[in-house]
This record gives sequence, structure tokens and C-alpha cells, in this order.
Amino acid sequence: MRPTYDKLHLRFKLNGHYFSREELMEVAYSFVKEGKPYEKVIGNFLMDWLDHHDYVEVKTSGSTAKPKRLKVKKQFMVNSALASGDFFRIAPGDKALHCLPADYIAGKMMLVRAMMLGLEIDTVDPEANPLRKAEKVYDFCAMTPMQLRASLGELDHVKNLIVGGAPVSRGLIAEIQDRDTRVFETYGMTETVTHIAARPLNYFRDVNEIQQSFFRVLPGIKVSTDDRGCLVIDAPEITEETIVTNDLVDLKEGNRFEWLGRMDNLVNSGGIKLIPELIEEKFASVLNKRFFLCGMPDEVLGDKLVMLIEDKHPEEEAYWEALRSVKGLGKYEMPKQLFFVDHFEETENGKIIRHKTLEKMKEGKEVKR
Repeated sequence: MRPTYDKLHLRFKLNGHYFSREELMEVAYSFVKEGKPYEKVIGNFLMDWLDHHDYVEVKTSGSTAKPKRLKVKKQFMVNSALASGDFFRIAPGDKALHCLPADYIAGKMMLVRAMMLGLEIDTVDPEANPLRKAEKVYDFCAMTPMQLRASLGELDHVKNLIVGGAPVSRGLIAEIQDRDTRVFETYGMTETVTHIAARPLNYFRDVNEIQQSFFRVLPGIKVSTDDRGCLVIDAPEITEETIVTNDLVDLKEGNRFEWLGRMDNLVNSGGIKLIPELIEEKFASVLNKRFFLCGMPDEVLGDKLVMLIEDKHPEEEAYWEALRSVKGLGKYEMPKQLFFVDHFEETENGKIIRHKTLEKMKEGKEVKR
């Protein structure tokens, strides 16, 4: 019998204790009234989950567009949890760590997976290194790339880790190759009730295998592309509408795809179409500051490729020297100009908001050239 949102799995544990629905509502209420800030957010979600409505309200991160609130059916969230369980082979009784903000869909879905799949889940403050005080080994956990980097010293406390919210850099991928933890990068969004695809990031025999690691979609989901080359998602069990994204992808055999970048960020420079995200991957190994590439108007080229770097005290020539050391750059992939900003605009959960940062730079606020 297929699980439904109005039931709890008998093996579900929260912070070491079994709860009925009624008891869980009491715990949620106590979190809201007396808990730490992150527990208050968890409590609010659990109260929403346990109420009489068949939906919950979630908010988008706002990294690519203005944040908005969406109503998501609880059963769609259950279906997403079941698909993740099948894909990652999550079993009842597995131990899970919840270390993401429950304000957003990824944090909410960790709780739904626990309730529906029968996980023993522990909650901790969603800080940079959530494994700092870990005393047990967890079978399953979800983190952001920033948390993964900060947790490398304690990563042996997790057997299977999913990473999402932002692309994982080549440098970070290189650092996890010799770890026992199996790490997967996920692809998804609020509208798809968190991830709809994942790709392995380690356990490779050589570098070429890493480069051929493509996203594989979860059970029950079909993908295609539109005439722009952007991903189209057909997932009737988690969304009522076909979702047309602005993500440029290259479809592969076996229901897989390679993520290339965002159509919104595409730069047309002298008739050459440049995908910033692909070029950023090449520069990531030589830069230790946050950065991104984008286009700016140019009389000759139409748009010129420029780089924005988050640095309060930059040494511009040192940056140019580092960029020039990168091998394998295409003819048009070196930025024409560098701009330095004290701090990037970002969402509440730490995603860079490119268009807002660019707007701030164009207005001349906190910009160094």
C-alpha cells in the first residue's frame, strides 16, 4: 500500500524518540514556543504538515528570480520522498541528519523523507559545519556545497550525502575522491519538490569518469528539451504542470543529462554564445574568492565577458596572473575586465543573486575596478 501524507511510518524517530501524529504535534508546538531558532522553523513546518490541509506553503530561494510562495500538495512531497528512497536505496531504520534550514524545500523534504520512509532523524543547527559535534555515523544527509567544504574533516560521520543548492566546484569534487562517503550532487528546485535528478561525485577510477558523470533522473520522471535547449520536466507524481526551465542541458542516453548553465546568464559576445557556468568551472581551481562571469554591454562585441569577484582588498594583477595560468581556455573565454565587490548579494540560504549583484555594481555601489 502506497504511503500517504496523513500517516507516519512506524519506524520514524525524531531526535531518538518515536511519536504518534498527536505526540508529534505536541513536539512541534513545543519547538515553536520554546525551541532554538532553527527548531522553531522545524516546528512550524511540522504543524503545517500535521494540519487538516492537503498542501503546505513553501517559498522559493530567489536566486534566479523574485522569491515567491507556492502551494505544494503534501502527497506530491510524499511521492518525491518515495522516489528518493528508491534512487538512493534508503531503508526504514536508517539514521539521517537534518542540517538544512527548514524554511526551504530541501530542509522540509528531509523531514518528509524521515516521516514517510521510517528514518531515525536527528536535527542540528544548520551551521557551516553541522558535523562538528557529531557522535554517531549517519546513513543519509543533505548539505549545501559550503557545508560540505566545511565538514571535510568530519565527513566519515556520513555514509551517503546529497549536495544541492549550488553547483559543486571541481576543486571540492577533487577533495572528496578518496573519502568513504558516497557523495551525490542533486538537481532540482522548489517547483519540482526538491531534486528530480542526481549524479555521483566520487568513487571514480580516473578523471575522465568524473567528467562523464551526468545527472540521472529519479523514477517516474521524464525530461526533454525545448527549442532553446532548456530542460523540460514531466513529473505527474510531483507536479500538476510540465515545468519548462531556463537551464541549458545536453540530453544523454539512459534518461540522463549534463547541466550546462542558465539561459538567463548566457553571454552573446561578438556572435559567440558563452555559457558563464562552464567557463567558471575552469577558473575555480585558481581562485579562492567567490566570483562569477557575466556580460556587460560593449559597442564592438554587443556584450563583453567580465568577471565579478568578492574581495574587499583586491590585488588585481595577482588575479590576472592566476587567470592567465588556466589551461584549456577557449579563444573568447578570458574575461575582458575584472570588477571587485565587497559583498555579493545573496539569498537567505546563501545563494549568490547574480542579477542583483550586477545591478549594484552598475550603480557604482561598493565597486572597485
